[in-house]
This record gives sequence, structure tokens and C-alpha cells, in this order.
Amino acid sequence: MLHSPGRKMQRAVASGFRLCLLVAAFITLPAPAERLKDLASIQGVRDNPLIGYGLMVGLDGSGDQTMQTPFTTQSLNNMLGQLGVAVPPGTNMQLKNVAAVMVTATLPPFVRPGQTIDVTVSSMGNAKSLRGGTLLMTPLKGADGQVYALAQGNMVVGGAGASANGSKVQVNQLGSGRIPAGAIVERAVASTLGDDGTLRLELNTSDFGTAQKAVDAINRSFGAGTAQALDARVIQVNAPARAQDRVGFLARIESIDVAPEQAVAKVVINARTGSVVMNQAVKINDCAVAHGNLSVVIDTVPVISQPNPLARGETVVSQRSQIEINQEGSALQVVRGGASLADVIKGLNTLGASPQDLVSILQAMKAVGALRAELEII
Repeated sequence: MLHSPGRKMQRAVASGFRLCLLVAAFITLPAPAERLKDLASIQGVRDNPLIGYGLMVGLDGSGDQTMQTPFTTQSLNNMLGQLGVAVPPGTNMQLKNVAAVMVTATLPPFVRPGQTIDVTVSSMGNAKSLRGGTLLMTPLKGADGQVYALAQGNMVVGGAGASANGSKVQVNQLGSGRIPAGAIVERAVASTLGDDGTLRLELNTSDFGTAQKAVDAINRSFGAGTAQALDARVIQVNAPARAQDRVGFLARIESIDVAPEQAVAKVVINARTGSVVMNQAVKINDCAVAHGNLSVVIDTVPVISQPNPLARGETVVSQRSQIEINQEGSALQVVRGGASLADVIKGLNTLGASPQDLVSILQAMKAVGALRAELEII
């Protein structure tokens, strides 16, 4: 079927017009809103770290060498004494199936006695492997010195290893592992959430604009005066008087959508790996950069001098070195300023620099005022 040129032109114009509308729609889209649950946390609802010292038994000859780790033998003697087994003083026990370990866990908020939590077991001696071991009952204490959980059980190690005649093969780490549901909670952390009639929300990132937007959104949902910002991070909310009403109240607050303010322009540089990460608020001004790499290559080649067989001489081996110096990319490059992240990346790519060289270039651009962002080195 034939179509007239005019009809083809009309369809092309219509397609172009729809494309322009689509692009304009993406350009004019507001910042995406996020749930307040993802932007803030409730003050007082937090995890608590626990730590304990214990013994791992049942190892297949891969435990601590007791002559080099005397605390393992001391801990075993204390444990046997509590169980009614008296070890004669001065006894030198050569143990191979016991290892001293540190046990760590995280106590979730609102956990109750009788519930179980996961624990992580890590060797603190010179045990070769904890695979197949059993953790003996270990009390886990909090920062206040109180026992909050008791850990015990068989450990799961996500690794394997073998050695013979001086050769060794190992996959993953054999000195640590986890015990799923390996600790029973014995004490609950007291919670006074909202007992004084107020709740406090803490933003994950301090920002006055985001805090004010969150306050406005809460007041629109629950009425004026429900929330007020104390600073750029903390928001105080009037809570219901009855404890049973606070659960639904907090659930409604966490589901409120808030569009956060744009973050501060920042460039993060990892000095160890040379990686460079920047957010969309970064801008640069027009500047000129001279960048060059200087490399020195030294190649040493052995030269053998073989004498005449009838001259009764000796073969002489000498070294000949070739030194080459290369310098590339030393021309002055103009980096055009840009108002978007794409423009910034395009300008920096014109330099043709490696990530390691880009670190020095960004530092110099920040020093002369061409980089409009905060420079953070980690």
C-alpha cells in the first residue's frame, strides 16, 4: 500500500511531537517521594550488640595449640572445675580438639525472653579450622555487663580446606561461622517508647529541607501541631496516650511519602582503590588541565660472549640495559563546565585520564575553585 509524502510527514511530525512531550514529561517530573520509614528511624528502636567468650569442642584435630594459647587451657580448667572435674595442678594437657572463640550477636528491638537469635563464632587462637565444632554454653553480655542471651550449638562453616605434603587448598574462611538460632534470649531490653507522650524521628541524613517537608507531611495527615522539627535531624511527634494506639500511629507515620531535598554536591574518592563516585549535584566550571603520564621502562637483556675454541678463553655473561622514557598526554585540555552529571562526566572523559590520575585532577580542580562540590577522601 502506497502512502503519500504528506501523510508520511504528518506521522513523522506527530511522532516527534510525542517524543518531545515524553522528554518534557521526564524533565518536569518532581523528585521521587520515599516513605518516611526509609528516610528516618524511631529514636529508641535500635539493635544492641552482644559479646561473649566461649569454647568450641569436637574439632577434628584442628583446634588451638595449647602451648601457644595458654588461655584455652585455663578456660577449659575453669569449666571442668565448675562441672565437678578437678584437674591436678601442673597438668599439661595437649589438646587438639578445643578452640577458644569469641561469640557475637545482635539483640533486635522488642525481643522477648525465650526467643532465639543468630550468633557469629570467630576463632581467637591459632586453630586451623572450626569446621564441625560445637559451641559450649556461652553467656552473651551487653555494654552494661548484664547477660542477655545464652549461646550454644553446632556451627555452620561456609568453607573447606585440605593440606598434604606441604600443599594446601582452602576455600573461604575456616576460622569463623554462624549458628542459626544459636542463642536463647534471657533478658529483654526495657523500652520506654512514647511513655512521655512524645516520639522522636531521626533522619538518616541531616537536612533542614527534608526535615521541614517531613513535618509538613505529618501535620497534613494528623493535624497541625502534631510534629515539629527540633533540628536538621530530629523531629518530635506528639504520641497517643495509650500504648496500644501507638503501634497504628507509628505505622501510619512510616507510610507517609516525603520527597527529600537534593543532597549536597559531593565527590567521594577512595585513595586505596582509586575509585571516584559523585552525585548528580556536582558541577564544574570551565578550566584548562594539562595531564600527562611519565613512564620509565628498563629492560635488561643478558649478552653472552663466547670466545674462540682455540683461544682457551672463558665464556662471559654480561647484562645490557635499555632505558626508555615515555610521556603521553601532556597537551593542555579544556574542560567545559556543565550543569548536569552527564556534562561533568563528558568533560572529565575528554582528559583520557585513569581513575588514579583523576583523583589528582579533581583535587587540583577543587583547589582552583573549578569543582563545585565537597571533596571527601576515604
